[in-house]
Amino acid sequence: MPMYVLCDCNNFYASAERLFRPTLRGLPIVVLSNNDGCVIARSDEAKAAGIKMGDPAFMVTDLIKKNNIQVFSSNYVLYGDLSERVMHNLSRWYEKVIPYSIDEAFGWAGGIQELSTYTREARVSIIRNTGIPVSIGVAPTKTLAKLANKLSKKNGGTLVLKDQQDITNAVKDFPVEDLWGIGKQYYEKISTLGIETVGQLRELPELWFKQNMTVQGQRMWNELWGRPMLQLGELPPAAKGVSVTRSFSNYIQEVDVLCEAVTTYASRLAEKLRMEKMCCSQLEVFLLTNKHREDHPQHYPKHIHKLNIASNSTTEIVSVANKVARMLFSTGIKYRKAGVIATGLVPESEIQFH
Repeated sequence: MPMYVLCDCNNFYASAERLFRPTLRGLPIVVLSNNDGCVIARSDEAKAAGIKMGDPAFMVTDLIKKNNIQVFSSNYVLYGDLSERVMHNLSRWYEKVIPYSIDEAFGWAGGIQELSTYTREARVSIIRNTGIPVSIGVAPTKTLAKLANKLSKKNGGTLVLKDQQDITNAVKDFPVEDLWGIGKQYYEKISTLGIETVGQLRELPELWFKQNMTVQGQRMWNELWGRPMLQLGELPPAAKGVSVTRSFSNYIQEVDVLCEAVTTYASRLAEKLRMEKMCCSQLEVFLLTNKHREDHPQHYPKHIHKLNIASNSTTEIVSVANKVARMLFSTGIKYRKAGVIATGLVPESEIQFH
């Protein structure tokens, strides 16, 4: 039986900062974006303190002081170096290691005996040699390996799905919105059916996936039943859109603070596009208020900007998103959420730059 590995670095940027400062172990840590504007990484302790991804630093100053949270500016040179070390050590244990992002990689574990023991030993070795905590999920398909990896974080750091019973137990209560390949559009469609877990999702007939989620959904359905449809170096077909959205810990009423958050989301979006080797021809920015607060003025503006040439450039995407956010902002409104969505996706290889 083929067995795929997904190794993920836990709270990678925060763990990297902690590596060279042992006195910070057990203390809450956050890492801020390039201009120290928004939170882009959190330790578990910072998460427990209420810090959310994408929070503008300005808005969580009180939380940071109250919980004695250690704050660091991002250091991508350091993160890149540590990422290479982790990938190198992972390659000592598994074949065909293929990085998926700066902090995670797929690998191959076919033919290994006592796989659960082997995986635990691999994890201990990687942590010992790099100082970076990792989680490892192993399963018969890439989709299930991603799912096993998420569950492993609450299972001692490793989880191996060896047979159908293991798979059934794993998918039973796993949230649909956390499943690899389920974007906002598909999640909204699935939610209308009252489906909340992956266990419920895979009980739908294969034809439903094919008709409602195209070939991508059909592949996903097979992978959830343990039938590999994605080869090791293959990623799921490109989605119709890529998005980065976040809710704020506190209401935002200042345009500069709002634009700082949107800038961070746009930067992350550009990174995701490059990771998938895609470019976008349209960029949508939206803002939301809290619809449950009827005593607040409601405002749900959005705008789609068409790019002259499809792009995945951080500079261009951030510039457009910032301008649109400023255009959408309205004084006196308490914003609760914002997002940036890339649509009109085309392969990077099809774009000609002059």
